[in-house]
Amino acid sequence: MSTNQIGWTRRDLLRTAAAGALACVLPGNIYAAGERKIGISLQLYSVRGDCGKDMDVALEQVSKMGFAGVEFAGYHKYSGKAAELKKRLDNLNLKVTGTHIGTGSLKGDALQKTVEFHQAIGCKYLIVPGDGAFKDPVKSKEFADTMNKAMETLKPLGMACGYHNHTEIAAVDAETKKTYWDLFAERTTQDVVLQQDCGWTAAAGLDPVEMIKKHPGRTKIPHFKPTVVKGEAGKKAILGEDSVNWKAVIEACYSVGGTEWFVIEQEAYPDGKSPMECTQLSLAGLKKILADMGKA
Repeated sequence: MSTNQIGWTRRDLLRTAAAGALACVLPGNIYAAGERKIGISLQLYSVRGDCGKDMDVALEQVSKMGFAGVEFAGYHKYSGKAAELKKRLDNLNLKVTGTHIGTGSLKGDALQKTVEFHQAIGCKYLIVPGDGAFKDPVKSKEFADTMNKAMETLKPLGMACGYHNHTEIAAVDAETKKTYWDLFAERTTQDVVLQQDCGWTAAAGLDPVEMIKKHPGRTKIPHFKPTVVKGEAGKKAILGEDSVNWKAVIEACYSVGGTEWFVIEQEAYPDGKSPMECTQLSLAGLKKILADMGKA
């Protein structure tokens, strides 16, 4: 796998500009027909209870819903059993789009074990879903350096590490007056992934579209978390029924994000429905949005 698939290159920029120009003169459906398709994955934390109860059954249900990929947040019965997990995923036609792991898994001797397991299951992206050092005035640079160091091992293998935000995406460093998100982006190489959770970004009072545009090419596997912002009336935490302007987010992902997968993460379960039921509703909601945009 070429390094161009991880970094944002001059060729990507030229291709984006050309596609944008073409979109201005062609009807939307013709433009969409020639566009690359971004797949839909599920962060399995969405159905963590089901995974903990029976990982095989949970994966089968997710596959039957119509997801093309999964992002892990723990391996349950398959912990340390990469070959068995890969066989199960292949049987279900599920790709591994990423995993959430602790920072320690990217350091020292642990990194090699992390690489071996995730190469075996076909996982390219190793994402840290929160770390106190990220917004620490003293430790934040060291945290970025840890990511850069890990990338020295990962990049030649066609892999990458990155960070996943919560509402700390809006936290500001007192000295530089910049958000720690922007500082992290500045301090890390272009290959380090910014896994923006668009729902948390909106909840933090920021525009996820602007955050994608601010750091082109680094939104490889964003999280699409249905989010109701500040109790907005008439909204619910199901994709297409929530507060986030997903059409604008999707356009930004296609135009400048370098996005490879849309990763649904369902963390709220409205109307007394189960996690699996809500996840299925959000998948249907996202597919409807994509169909309305001519990107299904």
